[in-house]
Amino acid sequence: MKLADQPFSAIILAADREGNDPVAEAAKVSCKALAPVSGRPMVLRVLDTLGKAQEVGTRMLVGPAMTSIAENRELNELVSSKQVGWVAPQTSPSFSAFSALQSLPEDVPVLVTTADHALLSPAMVDHFCTAARNSGCDVVAGVARYDLIAEAFPDSLRTVTKLKDGGFCGCNMFAFLTPQARLAANFWRKVESERKKPLRVVKTIGWSAVFRYLCGQLTLDYALAQLSKRMDLKVGVVEMPFAEAAVDVDKVDDWLLVESILAKRNEASPH
Repeated sequence: MKLADQPFSAIILAADREGNDPVAEAAKVSCKALAPVSGRPMVLRVLDTLGKAQEVGTRMLVGPAMTSIAENRELNELVSSKQVGWVAPQTSPSFSAFSALQSLPEDVPVLVTTADHALLSPAMVDHFCTAARNSGCDVVAGVARYDLIAEAFPDSLRTVTKLKDGGFCGCNMFAFLTPQARLAANFWRKVESERKKPLRVVKTIGWSAVFRYLCGQLTLDYALAQLSKRMDLKVGVVEMPFAEAAVDVDKVDDWLLVESILAKRNEASPH
């Protein structure tokens, strides 16, 4: 079976970025991943989704701490029975991803997402993974057009990278499709601290990109070409047609937004 035909191994980054996470504090839980959305911890919602996705095989959690896992009986059972793998988190999400990638066989494609992706659905996962397989790239990231998100959620504040061909938001979905692609996690470490500052992120791919960005002339294709050159890998994106794909729970306002979205869904289709 060719690499492209194998199920994805899914890595879920589930550790808090720092202590005293505001969402965890608001939800009165020990870590953000355990914050409930529509009555179910976010991390379990993500694991449910990945378990139902046709493109995904094994699932591995990176974090949270075992003491937090022990607080939830269902999560503890999934990990202790090895239905879901677990490795300890590192000092940052990029270090955690890099460490987890090294623990997986080189001959499987890998999907990386986060435990706070509470609106993630099997349809989103399968769309992203199928498109990533067909991209011919080493590394692929999910993005969504800001216009799509703003139309669906006009009151939601998202980090937007404004390019000549439109504004784009990240979707916390990454595919590592070749053995050499795993080197991309090293590059991720360089840009991680600047993730909320689009101009600084653009700077990592070269001054020509910065100049074009400041002049409003930077296109997505040019940015990807420059990034591919800097990383010595073929880098691509999958444009997600789902506004919810760009909604993760970074802050308390996001948590409240996700709760309201799911409450409306439940009203529209009562069980």
